[in-house]
Amino acid sequence: MQTKHQTQIPDYVLEEVQDMINKANALLAPYQVVMTPKERLRLPRMGNKTLSFVAKALDYAQQYPQYCPTYLNLSDFVIDMADATKLRRVLIISQQLSATLDNTVVVSGSEAFQAALIFYQAIKAAANQGVPGAKEVYLELKERFPQASKKRADLND
Repeated sequence: MQTKHQTQIPDYVLEEVQDMINKANALLAPYQVVMTPKERLRLPRMGNKTLSFVAKALDYAQQYPQYCPTYLNLSDFVIDMADATKLRRVLIISQQLSATLDNTVVVSGSEAFQAALIFYQAIKAAANQGVPGAKEVYLELKERFPQASKKRADLND
């Protein structure tokens, strides 16, 4: 069986990464906003195309504050724009990290499952041949596939 994931990540590396992520969460916690999925759906989005419009609007609002309505808080507008653009860079990095971590979890999990299935077939064959101790291991591992055994039993009825 050829695998893509062949190097185990040392525990100290994983611990350090977890510490860094926890530190980042703690640093950002006072500034983060918690919303429900429903609240998120109600908000207009600022994507890449909208970013230039918002930046121009902010620039003009700062140049011509006399045109800002009284209910528009210009200092909040400045804060929102600054944080939205700066956090976007952090978000992109974290999404890239998340995507590669997810890929690594999927590949390593898949390869481990395939290896387990190979062993399961080997222990099943050994149990069928009466190899001492194999039947007990096979019966315990077989519990993972209860429906397959039930289907076979139903077919034999």
